[in-house]
Amino acid sequence: MQFDYRHIWQMSYPILISMLMQQLVGITDVIYLGRLGEVELGASALGSTYFFTIFMVAFGFSIGAQIIMARRNGSGKYNRIGEVFYQGCTFLILFWALIVTLSWLFSPLLLGALIENKAVYQATLEYVNWRIWGLAGASLLVMGRGFFVAITRTYILTIVSLVMVLSNIILNYIMIFGKFGFPAMGIAGAALASDLSEIIAVATFWTYLFNRVDLVKYGLNKLTFRNFKLLKNILNVSIWTMLQQFISVSTWFLFFIAIEHFGERELAVSNVVRSLSSFPYVVINALAATISSITSNLIGKGLNNEVLPAVGRVIRLCALILFPLLILMALLVYPLLRVYTDNYALIQTAVPAYMVMLTAFIPLIPAWILFNAVSGTGNTRYAMKIEIFSMFIYVFHIFAVILYLKLPLAVCWTADWVYNVAILAMSYHYMHSAKWYDKEV
Repeated sequence: MQFDYRHIWQMSYPILISMLMQQLVGITDVIYLGRLGEVELGASALGSTYFFTIFMVAFGFSIGAQIIMARRNGSGKYNRIGEVFYQGCTFLILFWALIVTLSWLFSPLLLGALIENKAVYQATLEYVNWRIWGLAGASLLVMGRGFFVAITRTYILTIVSLVMVLSNIILNYIMIFGKFGFPAMGIAGAALASDLSEIIAVATFWTYLFNRVDLVKYGLNKLTFRNFKLLKNILNVSIWTMLQQFISVSTWFLFFIAIEHFGERELAVSNVVRSLSSFPYVVINALAATISSITSNLIGKGLNNEVLPAVGRVIRLCALILFPLLILMALLVYPLLRVYTDNYALIQTAVPAYMVMLTAFIPLIPAWILFNAVSGTGNTRYAMKIEIFSMFIYVFHIFAVILYLKLPLAVCWTADWVYNVAILAMSYHYMHSAKWYDKEV
C-alpha cells in the first residue's frame, strides 16, 4: 500500500474541515467577546487555555487509542477495533467526572494565585466553571474522530463539525447578549454555548455511527465498557501522549499567564493573535493527524520502508497549502484584526506580534508532521521526551524574555520559534534513526 498525494488529501481534508470547524467555535467566542471589552477578551484567553490544558489529557488518550485502532485496522483485525473504542469512551467519561470535581475544588485557588488582575480573575473563573462541564462532550468527540481516522474513513467528521460550529454561532449570540428571552450571560454564555454545541455534535456523531457503520465488522456490536486488561494496554501507549499533550498546551497557559502580568491590553492582543493562528494551525494539525494514522497503518502492514517517503509527501503537501495562506494572512492583517475588535490602539499593538506568529509556522510544518509520525510509530514515550525537552527550552525563553527582560510583545511571541525548532530537531533525528522499526503496540 502506497499513500500518494491523492490518498493523503482524501484522508486529510475531512480532518482539516472538522478541525477548522472546531477552531471556529473558539474563534466565534473571541469575536463576540471582543465586543464586550478587553477584560472579557483577555479572560477568555486564560479560561479557554486553562480548559484546553485539561482537555488535551483526554485528547492525548484518544491519540493513543487511535494508534492502536489504526494498527489493528492495518493488520486486518477489524473486529478488535470496537473494544478499544468503547473502553476509551468509558475511561473518558470517568475522567470527566473526576476533573469536574477537582476543578470546582481547586480552580479558584490556582487561578487566584496566578492571575494578578482581579477583574480578569473573576471573568476567567466564571468562564471555567461553565466550560468544564463541556469536557464530556469534547472528549467523546475526539474519541469518535480517532475511530474514523484509524479506519481511514474521515468524511463524517466534516458533517459533525459543521453541525457543531453552526450551533455554537447561534447559541453564542443568544447567550452572550441575551436574545430571544434568554438572560445576557456575557463570558459565561460563551462557555455554555460551547458546551451545548458539543453535545449536539456528539448526538450527530452517534446517530451516524449506529446507522451507517458496519457494527459487526468493527466489533461495535459487542459493548466493552469494563476490560481492565485492555485499558492497561491502551494506557501503556496513551499515558505518554496524555502527558505530552498536557505539557504542550500547559506551556501556552504559562505564556498567557506571563503576558497577563504586562496588562489587560497585551493579554487581549495575544488572545486575538492566538485565535488567528488557528487557521494555519489546523492545516498542519490535520495533516499531522493523517501521518500518525498512515504511519501506524503502514507499520501494521509491515511496510516500514514506506513511512519516511509518506512523511515527505505530507510535508510537501502541507507546505503547498500553507505558504499561500500565510502570505494572504500577512497581506490582510488589518481587515482580519478588525473582525475581532474596533479598538485602533489594540489593533496597532497586535500587528508586530501577529507577523512574528505567522513566520513561526515555517519550522512548524516539518516539526509537527515529523513529531506526529513519531507518535504513529507507537513510541509515545519518546514523543513525550521530545515534548518535555522542548517545553524546558520554551519555558526558559518565557522567563527570560517576558518576566525578566520584559521585552516588547512581538519579541515575546518568538517563543513559538524556539519551541518549533526544538521539536523539529529531535523528531527528525528519531525518524531517521530507524529505532522505531520493531516497535510493538
